[in-house]
Amino acid sequence: MKILVTGSNGQLGSELRVLAPGITGMEFLFTDYNELDITDEAQINAFFAAEKPAWVINCAAYTAVDKAESEPEAAMRLNADAPAILAKAAKKSGAGMVHISTDYVFGGEGYRPYRETDTASPKGIYAVSKRRGEELVLQENPDAVIVRTAWLYSVYGHNFVKTIINKGREKGELKVVADQIGSPTWAADLATAIITLIKAGVKSEIIHFTNEGACSWFDFAKTIVEISGINCKILPTDTAGYPLPAPRPYYSVLDKSKFSTLTGLNIPWWRESLKKCIALLNEQG
Repeated sequence: MKILVTGSNGQLGSELRVLAPGITGMEFLFTDYNELDITDEAQINAFFAAEKPAWVINCAAYTAVDKAESEPEAAMRLNADAPAILAKAAKKSGAGMVHISTDYVFGGEGYRPYRETDTASPKGIYAVSKRRGEELVLQENPDAVIVRTAWLYSVYGHNFVKTIINKGREKGELKVVADQIGSPTWAADLATAIITLIKAGVKSEIIHFTNEGACSWFDFAKTIVEISGINCKILPTDTAGYPLPAPRPYYSVLDKSKFSTLTGLNIPWWRESLKKCIALLNEQG
């Protein structure tokens, strides 16, 4: 069974690369923008005709949340138009599809974990583009699976964990936002979750997956420096004290009970996964 992975040089794609050799019965086709332009419908159709993948995992995305405010066309092209092209090609060839989305599709004014059935209310260009991507994927391919995740980090790429470790080693103290609540997610756990969904043959679903538990960015940063053994004081600030171009959801914890019901898997606690990731970072030096 061939699995096409787009955006495979990012955090999630890199973790899927790590998993791939240990998965029997799956042949992975790892591509990134320089090998497969997912905004080019003719190129996508030719690829599907030649390779005939059984599934496509779309990890590609425009993720520069603040930059998207000044580049709306680029964000929409990669986060909405390109997934629609992939979904259409997958539908035509009979392939399954997993499309990765985000907690940002919710406005973040709630007080309980968001369920898949809750109404989306995206704020900002990035959020709007990701929600539009969900809509177009399901329009083009009702059998597709949308997996929403949040606060992704890994040993690969640029992410909050690596930023806090690097800045924490340079500075004696850091101010971190304490009034935004979410769930940190190790990309390695998300990669495992996606493979599990494919093996289970799940289709026509929107599914939430993050690590278990919730915290603020301030709590997250404090835990990172504690586990890393870095002597850096983490000070709380609020969103108003750290203004950015794009709005952030204040509360974007996702309800994951649907994933657990579908797969029977226990989702790792965020602190435990963070410890494993930092241990790997330490091994890398």
